Order: sequence, then C-alpha cells, then structure tokens
Amino acid sequence: MVPLNFCALEAERTPADHITGLLLMLLGFGLAVWLGKWGLSRVLSGQRLFPYAEQQPGSFSGRWSGLLAFLFLLPTATILIVFNYIPMAQTFQYATLLARFGTPKTKFVCLSNFTSLLNDPIYLHSLILSFIFAAGIVLIGLTLSLLIATMAYQPVKGARIYRSLLIWPYALSPIVVGTIFQLLLNNSAGIINHLLEKSIGVKVPWLLDPTIAPITIMLTAVWNLIGFNILFYIAGLQNVPKDLLEAASIDGANAIQRFLQITFPLLAPFTFFLVVTNSIYAFFETFGLIRVLTNGGPLGTTSTAMYGVYLLGIEGKDLGRSAAQSIILLLVVIGITIVQFRVSNKTVTYGA
Repeated sequence: MVPLNFCALEAERTPADHITGLLLMLLGFGLAVWLGKWGLSRVLSGQRLFPYAEQQPGSFSGRWSGLLAFLFLLPTATILIVFNYIPMAQTFQYATLLARFGTPKTKFVCLSNFTSLLNDPIYLHSLILSFIFAAGIVLIGLTLSLLIATMAYQPVKGARIYRSLLIWPYALSPIVVGTIFQLLLNNSAGIINHLLEKSIGVKVPWLLDPTIAPITIMLTAVWNLIGFNILFYIAGLQNVPKDLLEAASIDGANAIQRFLQITFPLLAPFTFFLVVTNSIYAFFETFGLIRVLTNGGPLGTTSTAMYGVYLLGIEGKDLGRSAAQSIILLLVVIGITIVQFRVSNKTVTYGA
C-alpha cells in the first residue's frame, strides 16, 4: 500500500486526486516550515520551546510530585483519549477508505472520498448553505443581543430578574429548542398558526416553505444563543469606564455618539469572542434544530454540511464519505477561526 502522503500521485488516480494530493503536500510543507521557523526563533532568542510556569504555592512538590500529578490527570486523560482522540484518529482513517456500516470489508481509496465530495453539487450547496446560516446567525444574533443587553444594563427596578429571564434560553439544548418551536410553528397544530388563523385568517408555512424555512431555522438558532450573547455583552458593558461616557456627555456627545465611539469599540474583544462561538454553533449545533424541525427540507433548503454528515453516515451508511465530510467541515471551521484571529489582531484592542 502506498503511504497516504503519496497515494494521491499514483498513476491510476484521477487528475482531481493529483491536484488535491499536491495541495495537501504543499500545506504540510508550509506547516513544517512555519513550525521550524517558530522553533528556531525561540532557540536563537534563548527561550524554551515549551515554557513551563514557575511552581506556585499549593502545587505538587516533593519526590513523588510528578507521579501524583499524573495520577490526578489520568482519569481525565483517559476519557479524552477514549472518547475524543481515538474516534478522531478513526475518522481520519475512515476518510481514506471505502467503508459502509454492516460491511466488514473495506478498500483503501486514498483521497477519492474528498475529491468526489468536492465535485458533488449537492454537497457544495450544503457547504454554501452552512456559510449563509453562519453569517445570518452571527449578524442577527449579535445585533439583537447587543441591543437587548444595552437595554437590560440600564439601572431599572428588577433588572436582575429581567437579566435572568433573558439568559435562560441558552440552558436548553438545540433538540429541546427544536421541540419547543415545533409545537409553536407546526403548520397544522402549531400555536402561532392557530392564533394567526383565528385573528387574521392566515397560516404561515414556517417549516414547509423553501424560502421561509431557512429563515425560521436561523431565527430559532438566534433565540437559542441570545442568552449566551447577552450574558457576555452585559459583562462587557460593566467594564466600560463611566468617566469616559461622562466626559463625552459633557463634551456634547449624544447617546448614539457615545455608544458608537466609546462603548462599541471597547466591546470589540467580547464581540470577537461571540463571533467565533456563534460561528461554531452555526456550523455544528444547528443540526439538532434541523433534525427536529425540517429534516433538511423542504427541497434541501435547510440541509447544511453537518446535517449531510448525518444523512450520509447514519442513514446512508457510507462511513468513508461521511468521515471525509466531517474532516472538510472541521478544516473549514478551523480556517474561519484562524482568519478571525488574524483580523482581530489588527482590529481588536484588549483593555479599556
């Protein structure tokens, strides 16, 4: 068997396999160069490659300190290895195989699972749809969260109660949220459609219309996340120096100017963190909402990349292509996060 690093360059592979293999080799070479440059710069500057913190009071000390620390870490490390790292390694393995549930035989296909997916218009549509969902959830969610957090932060009577009520939706899992909104938005027995029909004689196909259903999923996800976002924005508003706002007010700045020129820039670290977490939620956690509310329909308009992993792997029993989908999705999210961090280093200022 040719090693995975070179199998894509075999003569019997397709041109798409060859191109993908070359790109992966270039990516690996670039990563190796970056790691070498990073390590060499630390060595030449007299720094350790892996710095360690100085021993603090209350930490392990003595002859058996290393063994004792290892024993304390062993249960957590075992759980991580068994339930995280081993399945992750198996996912990478299955992504290079032609493998199906219930079939003991497998065949090594190198990168064919990846190239077939990247040439599949249905999969590319689901990937684009995931980006659209992420953009919509981030933009709508953060805008509403900041608006509500700003109002909830005002010194009014019973503010703590209001804040607690605003935060509780995040305590619900996406499956539970999907069940709640299924009861509210069901076309035939939903509470909202019942009220609309009684009041104005109209039913809205919240989950059945190809145009409305994606918007419904996005708004449901926003509702699930809004408490989490509000919590962080309120914490950020508490860190805005009041003397800056008072000085701006004395200089004649109105409320909108104070918010845009002082408050919002100082909330940049919180906004950046929420953009990252909301993006990850949009790519992965919306699966629960889609599974309960629309099952990827109507006409595939809510079938995201994560839902495609479920359809192909669980219902289609295609382990190889499903694993390849998972890896592509993981790489996409990692890429988005890296870009966000690079942008934040230039635009986000930490500390007031």
